[in-house]
Amino acid sequence: MTSEAEREIERLLQLHPKGFDLSLGRITRLLDSLGNPHLRLPPIIHVAGTNGKGSAVAFSRALLEAAGYGVHVHTSPHLVSWHERYRIAAPGGGKLVSDAVLADAVRRVADANAGQPITVFEILTAVTFVLFSEHPADAVILEVGLGGRFDATNVIPQPAASVIMPISLDHQPYLGDRVELIAAEKAGIIKPGCPVIIGAQEHDAARDVLIETAERRDCPYLVYGQDFFGFEERGRLIYQDNTGLMDLPLPNLVGRYQLANAAAAIQAVKVAGFAVPEAAIERAMASVDWPARMQRLSKGALVDVAVEGAEIWLDGGHNPGAGLAVAEAVATLEDRVQRPLFLITGMINTKDPVGYFKAFTGMARHVYTVPIRSSDAGIPHQELALAAQEAGLSAEPVHSVENALKILASSWSDEEPAPRILIGGSLYLAGDVLKDNGTPPQ
Repeated sequence: MTSEAEREIERLLQLHPKGFDLSLGRITRLLDSLGNPHLRLPPIIHVAGTNGKGSAVAFSRALLEAAGYGVHVHTSPHLVSWHERYRIAAPGGGKLVSDAVLADAVRRVADANAGQPITVFEILTAVTFVLFSEHPADAVILEVGLGGRFDATNVIPQPAASVIMPISLDHQPYLGDRVELIAAEKAGIIKPGCPVIIGAQEHDAARDVLIETAERRDCPYLVYGQDFFGFEERGRLIYQDNTGLMDLPLPNLVGRYQLANAAAAIQAVKVAGFAVPEAAIERAMASVDWPARMQRLSKGALVDVAVEGAEIWLDGGHNPGAGLAVAEAVATLEDRVQRPLFLITGMINTKDPVGYFKAFTGMARHVYTVPIRSSDAGIPHQELALAAQEAGLSAEPVHSVENALKILASSWSDEEPAPRILIGGSLYLAGDVLKDNGTPPQ
């Protein structure tokens, strides 16, 4: 059943153009008509990047909540429900906004816009600021939607910390076709005099742009691999910065790249002025959760039709950089327990499917490509199978994730260990899977 808030948002989607129109004039006008709620917020950690920004948000939230702080969290896009974009501070940990509260905020913001030209993302970003200004909290974690410089979240004048996670090629039509151009757009969230955390960068050119921007704007900055570190030693996370070293549990999020993401979040909450004792950091590493980022599916309707005992992972990474990171995480799993790897993949047409699939060359036994029903921009699954074959993988198109799982189950031999199945390539696909499996984010 469609909720009240979803009906309000659907009405806006019918009234306003879809997609992005990168500028700040419309959102600034709308916020001014609402009394500038973005200026009445607690300290803000503002997070941008191509890959890892969602994980940095999740780690930051876990760290602050483990230390007893009330935290508002804005993320985008959502996986199953629009409500996921707005997590409101509450005793014992933040909760997704209630439907009645969200519907009311959407109506008020739409009324304030009075039918003027705007995108729905801008309206929903204004909803973020209205909600967060009307509910008490100690901190706000704000995830950039697209880019940085002209993203609707970038009206924040003085963040407590600007965090820029790994940058790679993605959204090239909007952000540019070279990493240094994309880095310049992401660097747009750096505000004069405000602290900057630069996460682990794959490309020197991106790192150089971020450092040069921070220096030009007279910002104190800390760089992963130079000023702070996170690495595994004897099954533990070792975090180190200029104040010392901490011996922590490995984070609950799978993948070696999560060590650097955790380190960036630890550094961010410290720089933002929050006191988080080591015991709280230990609790945060054990409790951190981020749906559709190497998420293990252990129960649900889709799991029930898979090969008995199969290890099923869901990841929304959708560009070549994410493909490499996920492939590395899968390789780590393979080092621990060997299983034949199968991919079930759907992607949208703004991505580089061959670049994504190349990360799994020599690892995946077979790829099932599927359509994405929640996006009209999905790559046809027949075309996607050809892209996987171009990358050197065995592949075939099938009608759905459930169809792929059933095909694999019907042909599986008990003589082999149960397979490892990675469902991924798109956050849209990940949302569909979580909905179909009956395990939406909470």
